Amino acid sequence: MNIKPIRSDADLQAAFNRLEAIFQAEEGTPEADEMEILVTLIEAYEEKHYPISPPDPIEAIKFRMEQQGLTQRDLEAYIGPSGRVSEVLNRKRKLSLRMIKRLHDGLNIPYDSLMSQAAA
Repeated sequence: MNIKPIRSDADLQAAFNRLEAIFQAEEGTPEADEMEILVTLIEAYEEKHYPISPPDPIEAIKFRMEQQGLTQRDLEAYIGPSGRVSEVLNRKRKLSLRMIKRLHDGLNIPYDSLMSQAAA
């Protein structure tokens, strides 16, 4: 096992190549230990150099609407009157904490997705 830090994209690619070679390693073997270490190193490098920010809250709401076949009228229970729903979906009004909680509880939209706008 020759493990070293991942400091560049070339190192990352080499780590991926090695991980692919040992991915089916049997638990308890040195290769399985190496695989676990490589995964940790790859995740750390990617989090530092390629962070994934939470999705835009409005896009998260629209995605859920599409998934569940919801209309703007269906959102009134979570956001408020139709004018307010329209303002939120057109980015003219930010989500309040109350709206965020209702959308999370009612439509199971993750808080992380809904809170990114509130933090801005």
